[in-house]
Amino acid sequence: MNTLQIAWLAATTGGFIALLSILMVKRESGSAMLAAVLSGGFASYTAIQIAQEGVIGFYTNHTQNLTGLQVWWDLVMCAMIALFFIAPRARKMGMNVTAWGILVGGTASIGLLAMCARLFWLENRAANADA
Repeated sequence: MNTLQIAWLAATTGGFIALLSILMVKRESGSAMLAAVLSGGFASYTAIQIAQEGVIGFYTNHTQNLTGLQVWWDLVMCAMIALFFIAPRARKMGMNVTAWGILVGGTASIGLLAMCARLFWLENRAANADA
């Protein structure tokens, strides 16, 4: 097994654990710290990837074949669906949804996780102020 296959397996395992956690644990709010750490970690990984392979790698990866294109469409749809559900909560908390939407549009999961971190932080702060 090579390094990329191990990374793929680790991401798949982490995703499965996250899915189980979401389905089994009835949280009232998300973790701002976890979202921020995931955003920072993925941003760091992406910076390394860009430094080694360049930005054009994203385009090349998603235009080589039907599988790459399908993955691109899936990424775009998932990011927009998540933004669709998060935007009303973000507006309610006074966040600038246009600016955050541009960040999500340009960075997908990195911006989405950062947006969630901010949203969860604001929601938790509001809940503590009401208590």
